Amino acid sequence: MRKVLFFMFTSLNGYFERGLPPDNPDNWENIDWHNFNDEMATLSTEQIETVDTLLFGRVTYEGFASYWPTPAGAADSPVIAEKMNSLPKIVFSHTLDKADWSNTRLVNADAAEEVAKLKAQPGKDMIIYGSSDLSASLAVAGLIDEYRIMVNPILLGRGKPLLQGLTADVRLKLLEAKPYSNGNVLLSYAPAEKAAA
Repeated sequence: MRKVLFFMFTSLNGYFERGLPPDNPDNWENIDWHNFNDEMATLSTEQIETVDTLLFGRVTYEGFASYWPTPAGAADSPVIAEKMNSLPKIVFSHTLDKADWSNTRLVNADAAEEVAKLKAQPGKDMIIYGSSDLSASLAVAGLIDEYRIMVNPILLGRGKPLLQGLTADVRLKLLEAKPYSNGNVLLSYAPAEKAAA
């Protein structure tokens, strides 16, 4: 069965974006604190090579769709840009009317039901970049198989907590803790019951 991977940069105090007034929650400057270097670029390339489908909530989708198809995205990382633009993408939203980014399918129906169907299909793993609200609902439904949290060496004065809106506890088991030279630490977890299986 295909796995669903979740990847997110967070601050040491658990915020994934500033995203609180007076900031604009849809403003990508809210993540300008991400501690990104060549090691992060290598990890990003290795990670995207293992998947064949990208899953998004609306806000993350709109941010990615406004960047990766552009010349700036291609110049920033040609390999990642090519993958982002060519891989199948699914955006879950009740408010979007259309999704024009190449190879994107818009799903207005129940995300958990759709992801459960996708997991049963043949193929490589799927990944959720960001999309904290979507991921919170999938976490409670037991549909995320691995949580990859990149902790950055910064404490944000305000922000939106990672997976805010969880409606139930999700117990996890540590798979790996990997430090990087820039001070980031990648924490990889699996749901406790799946890790024990």
